[in-house]
Amino acid sequence: MPHASFLRNHGKTARTPRRPFEKQRLDIEMKLIGEFGLKNKREVWRTQLTLARIRKAARVLLTLEDKDPKRLFEGNALLRRLVRLGVLDESKAQLDYVLALKPADFMERRLQTQVFKLGLAKSIHHARVLIRQRHIRVGKQIVHNPVPLGFAPQFSNITSDFPD
Repeated sequence: MPHASFLRNHGKTARTPRRPFEKQRLDIEMKLIGEFGLKNKREVWRTQLTLARIRKAARVLLTLEDKDPKRLFEGNALLRRLVRLGVLDESKAQLDYVLALKPADFMERRLQTQVFKLGLAKSIHHARVLIRQRHIRVGKQIVHNPVPLGFAPQFSNITSDFPD
């Protein structure tokens, strides 16, 4: 019997840019890294790839007719997932609005950003440190990864055991 490691799906999680030294793109990436306290460019690229896949699915669904069963089923599933993640408002739950999403919309939903916005950390970088040092709980679960996009109701019960 083969090892279980051979059965894993090893797909790419990030896509490197085609033009490595494009000034405008480099400036945008550095702004995102500074604003959201990211570790490196790969975190930006990972978010951009996720967004690109979601937008591609929305574009394909928009080419279908309005009453097409595939568009109705898969479109509603995509919209429900984005609303549940808190990336898309319930009032804007249409495929047209999915195409207008930006990487910053996903970065806003990261645990690191939420910890900083709730005032549990003094800076966005301090929020990352608190999470990595296991001071942050979501519900009863200690979370030590600053990246996960939590569901909107989960972020209402983030607590810290870090002494101020």
